[in-house]
Amino acid sequence: MSTSFAYLIRTDSPIGRLELTSDGEAITSLSIERDGHLPLEEHPERTAPVLDEAARQLDEYFAGARKDFVLPVRLEGTEFQRSVWEALERLEFGQFTSYGELGAEIGRPGSGRAIGGAVGANPIPIIVGCHRVLSSNGRITGYSGGEGIPTKLWLLTHEGIMLAA
Repeated sequence: MSTSFAYLIRTDSPIGRLELTSDGEAITSLSIERDGHLPLEEHPERTAPVLDEAARQLDEYFAGARKDFVLPVRLEGTEFQRSVWEALERLEFGQFTSYGELGAEIGRPGSGRAIGGAVGANPIPIIVGCHRVLSSNGRITGYSGGEGIPTKLWLLTHEGIMLAA
């Protein structure tokens, strides 16, 4: 993660502490605590209205009172990554897709491994719902946020997404 950011806050959640950054206008990253640590923990918090609103909406999401986020986000990456992330933004609460379906949606069928890499590089998980991508047989194959698969499973269960046994 780049350490160039103007604003930073941390907030508690049922899946661990969250760390959000912003340029003052949009959310630029969200990190989920892993093994008790956050990537920017040595930096002091400096809030901005967009971060306060993001923390409020995340609290509502975790409480079951919010199903979609109404926040400006700035997703910086390659053109391919941005196309994957934009497709993720169209997935609604409780919906899921497969890596193959995501590839077909963006006009890159058969590029599951590259799709997986772009999904894993999503800088704003939860708000941009990368946890909603499963293998073609409905299984969880990985998650780069928080504690990995247990974090993804918590998010999927929270949204009522049924998984293959």
